[in-house]
Order: sequence, then structure tokens, then C-alpha cells
Amino acid sequence: MKKELLKEAEKFFPQMQADRRYLHANAEVGFDLKKTTAYLKQRLAQMGYTPKDCGKAGVVTTLGKPRKGGKAFLLRADTDALPIKERSGESFAAKNGNMHACGHDLHAATLLGAAALLKARENELFSEVKLLFQPAEETLEGAKECLKSGVLSAPEVGGAMMLHTLVDLPLKSGTLIVSSEGVSAPAADYFTVEVTGKSCHGSSPEKGVDALLCAAHILTALQEILSREIAYSTPATLTVGKCEAGAAGNVIAGKASLQGTIRAFDEDVRAFLKTRLCAVVKTVAKAFRARSSVRFTSGCPCLQNDGKLSAFLHETATGILGKERVKFSAELGRGGGGSEDFAYISREVPSIMAGLCAGERKQGYAYPLHHERARFDESVLPVGAAVFAAAAIGWGKLG
Repeated sequence: MKKELLKEAEKFFPQMQADRRYLHANAEVGFDLKKTTAYLKQRLAQMGYTPKDCGKAGVVTTLGKPRKGGKAFLLRADTDALPIKERSGESFAAKNGNMHACGHDLHAATLLGAAALLKARENELFSEVKLLFQPAEETLEGAKECLKSGVLSAPEVGGAMMLHTLVDLPLKSGTLIVSSEGVSAPAADYFTVEVTGKSCHGSSPEKGVDALLCAAHILTALQEILSREIAYSTPATLTVGKCEAGAAGNVIAGKASLQGTIRAFDEDVRAFLKTRLCAVVKTVAKAFRARSSVRFTSGCPCLQNDGKLSAFLHETATGILGKERVKFSAELGRGGGGSEDFAYISREVPSIMAGLCAGERKQGYAYPLHHERARFDESVLPVGAAVFAAAAIGWGKLG
């Protein structure tokens, strides 16, 4: 049955490709997904589903019959894009200043393909299946919003799966990377540091308090945390990617701000970094006679993968793709530092994250995720749909 699912999914490729290209050309960001959600609802309704809103800009639908004592399996795809001006060269590139540079358009199209496969086999399902099209993953806010809206209840969810496309890797398109038990994506926190000094003429610096100079020293001092307070064997990052200050070259800046992010694969390390960041900012600002504040704007915990689900998905995918095209993440070493707000769901129910290779480096897919020139190999869409569907069908038997 598993290999039959892939053959069936290949028949749906033209439609999945059309779905992907529409979503790509009409890329939207955050919770502002009017065209995206309208399209998803329309497509689901065409298949016989009854899609419902899930929080702000989320779409959820359920199929299968309730089983006494059984719980539903959740399949999740994210749907938002990034505020990047696209330069991929694709004929269907977005022209609105946004870009699906992280593959969320493929994720959504893949789940639509799985929806078609599962609808055709609804009578064979051993448990209910819930399909979630989630907004605002890029801002790490969407999953939390969906949880508040009760996405794990009515029917109650007992397990969850997500799939993420990957590019710029030395692995053939269509290779599936199943997360090994444990953390597969680090916790993340976005922060803003505000520094307030006193503006004055540049010729009389003694009359002011230089917020820009203070911010520069804070930026330098923050690097000490990683280089001197965290063991080199502990994976973590503290990045400041934006600095704003000043109005003119001959004026002492009265205000300055820094924006950045923290990543850690351990919750204790994450808490330590946040505590030390606040302490360093406060101390340096005081030394420079300035006032300061730190605001954490959004974030998510570490994504935990369930060992039983990991083994199950690996076996399921191997039955579809063969041994050579399915890898455990532990075989490949630690992955990148990108965070995933699916982590919130993984804290509530046993969950699994899988990566689908969608563009081999030597085949011309040389730009990484979030790059303005990133491209993706659409031929993997049936693979993702088949794996999604097979996991939902097989999980019901497990339960």
C-alpha cells in the first residue's frame, strides 16, 4: 500500500504544482494571509472537506471516523512567507515584495496533496486525521495561536507530524531526513535592546550621553557571553543583526537600538543566555551613563522529537522510498540552527519533524533557505504527500 500511495500522489502532481505556484506567486507574511487562506479553504472544499478557521489566519479540517478511545493524528504545514524581494528568476516569482524563500508554499501544497490521498482512503483510516495549515511560523507566533484556539482538541490529538523542505544540501532530491529522538531545532528568542542617552551637538560631546557609542560597546560585550561563558562544545548563538541610531553625522545620538536573536539546543542554556544578556546590557549602559531596556519580542522552545514516532516514520518512509532515500538525522550530524515553532506542539503531544530534500547543491540549487535567489525542486511534492498520508494511515494502526 505504501508504494501505491506514491504512485497515486504522482498522479496529483500537476495539481500540487499549480497549488504551489499560486501560493508562491501570492506570497503573504505573518498573520496577514487573506489570499492564502482563501485559496486553501477553496481547495479543501473542492475535495469534500469542511475547512474551519484556526485562530488568526490558520485553517484546520478533519477527516476519518472517531474510534472509541482513539485520538487523532495531526499533520501540519506552515503557510507564511518572508518580507524578501524575490530574485529567484522563476516565472511564477512573487512581485509583491514577499517571497516563499523557506519552502512553506511547498509544505502547504504537499499537505493539500496528502489531503487528496487521504480523502480517497477515508474509509480505510483507523483514526481521525487533522490537517493544520498554520500561519506565522517565521515570526514563531502561529503555533502558539493555534494552540490557544484549541487545535489539539475536538477531536483530541494524540500525535503530530510536520515536514520541511530543504535545499543546498549534498543529498538527492526526494531524500527524507527523519529527526532522531530528541531536539531537532533549537529554542529561539528575538530581542530588542533600547539605549537612551542625551543628544547634543557633536562639537560638545561632554554635554550629552552618546547612546550610539554605548550601543556599540553593548554589541561588543555581548560576544563575551558566548566566547567566555559557554563551553565550546555547547551549540548556541547570540546574533545582533540590526543597529539603528543617530540622525546626523555631527549630532551625538540620544537613542539607539539593537535587534537580535538567541538560539540554544538546551532550555537551561537558553535561560542562561537571556539572563546574561540582560545583565550585560544593564551594566554596560550604566557604565556609559545611559539608560537601557531589553524586550524579548517572540520566541519558541526546543523542538522535541518522540523516539517511538521517529522509528515509526523512518520505517513508514522506507517502505515508500527505499532504504537509500531515508536517513535518520543522527546519521548526518547536527543540522542547522533554524528554529521551528512546531516546538510548541511538540511540548503538548508526541511529535516528529521530517526534512524533505528539495534541491541538490550540485544540480544548481545552490542558495540556502531565506535567500532571495532560493529555488526548490517541485518534483518532490508527491514524495511529501505520500509520506504525510502514509504516516497518518499507519499511526492509526499504532494507536
